[in-house]
Amino acid sequence: MSLPLEGLRVLTLEQYGAGPYCSMFMADMGAEVIKVENPSSSGDFARSTGPYFLGENDSQYFQAFNLNKRSVTLDLKAEKGREVFHRLVEKSDAVVNNMRGNQPAKLGIDYGALKDVNPEIVCGHISAYGRDNTRASWPGYDYLMQAEAGFLSVTGEPDGPPARFGLSLIDFMTGTMLAYGVTAAILKAKRTGKGGDVDVSLMEAALHQLTYPGVWYLNEGLITGRAPRGAHPSVTPSQLVKSKDGWVFIMCQNPKFWGLLTEGLNRKDLAEDPRFVDLGARLENRIALTEILDEEFSQLPTDAWVERFKGIIPISPVYDMAQALDNPFVDEIDMITEVNHPDRPGLRVLNNPIKLDGKRVPIRHAPKLGADTDVILKEVGYDDENIAALRDAGAI
Repeated sequence: MSLPLEGLRVLTLEQYGAGPYCSMFMADMGAEVIKVENPSSSGDFARSTGPYFLGENDSQYFQAFNLNKRSVTLDLKAEKGREVFHRLVEKSDAVVNNMRGNQPAKLGIDYGALKDVNPEIVCGHISAYGRDNTRASWPGYDYLMQAEAGFLSVTGEPDGPPARFGLSLIDFMTGTMLAYGVTAAILKAKRTGKGGDVDVSLMEAALHQLTYPGVWYLNEGLITGRAPRGAHPSVTPSQLVKSKDGWVFIMCQNPKFWGLLTEGLNRKDLAEDPRFVDLGARLENRIALTEILDEEFSQLPTDAWVERFKGIIPISPVYDMAQALDNPFVDEIDMITEVNHPDRPGLRVLNNPIKLDGKRVPIRHAPKLGADTDVILKEVGYDDENIAALRDAGAI
């Protein structure tokens, strides 16, 4: 398969989630992503994140974020290590990191430090709060952004405590945004001969995702809070409903679907009920409508309701993780594949969601720590004797 980013080389200095997620998307799209890891440590600490490990300095957690990459060990704080790094930069299109905001300048991995090495280099930065403000030195993670950006205040039941997402979605959104920003900047650098810095912070990405509730507050002072059953703030019924054996989620986002719902329930009286006659009335009487829908949907199990309404109204079963991944539809759309990991043949991983010409992109396992060091250094001009000297000096 011909991949759109083939021919691009991206160096990464990354840990854990957001940065690796960014560069994995670029690797999946064909870029050669070289993960630069410290030889005096166990590398990216995702390698030692359990509970499931794959030999030395590797884990299933690490595999989830580092497919299709290469790994080189390199100490950027050593003079010889910096020399090697600069030689790699000369032959690369981008350098990506997800360090604290004050660290890239100290390590010499921003555009100001690298433009003389390669004027076309694009330097991508993910930090918690940004590199140009009073919080530049602050550490931070996804959950903190969910808390401060207001996400917890709109998640969960109204009578319960604030709740975070079950997954680190701010990390993943930030990583995807930087992958786009770096790719766009590389296109500009190819056109103009000048690279630059591209920044996305977790906090800024989280704030940007406030979207329409944020605009409502900024212009009308409306504070969107938590709604029962995970309901949409302004559309009803668009929420969880109880079934005989669990839950379904229905989303009647427009009047057509409301009519189809009442028809499918054989409850056309609901469509004529003054309490539910239009969107405003249904929103005002959400509690009463929820009680009626619970009573109706509790008569049959979830699967029966999905079968009745599939393709008619937006409806979904509420699954746990096992049900979600064992769903036959997941196999139908080819979202799971196997990679030939040296310590776990047939390791199952998730495919990239992007299709190219109707096909999934090829996937290979994430690299062992430093697995490609010698080969990569030879590609930029080092011979066996030079490499041995670098290794003796602790630079690689």
